[in-house]
Amino acid sequence: MSDNDHDYLRTGQGDFRLTADITALMLKGAGYAALFCLVIGLAYAVLIGVSNLLPEDSKFAPDPTPLSMSIEDAEPRVLI
Repeated sequence: MSDNDHDYLRTGQGDFRLTADITALMLKGAGYAALFCLVIGLAYAVLIGVSNLLPEDSKFAPDPTPLSMSIEDAEPRVLI
């Protein structure tokens, strides 16, 4: 019989340990990515919820700063 009869997961061999470590790190990274996506989705849902609480008139009101987006067609000036 071998020295370790109860090594069901074969952790005594180097190949399995490397595979298990890489798999664990990949799952950890996938968990972080899923958590990040859930946080972004939750923030998006909160913004939608806040926008639904606003009155309807505020959604169709004119822009309070109409001149902020105007672009003047002026001739270029050369500064000396």
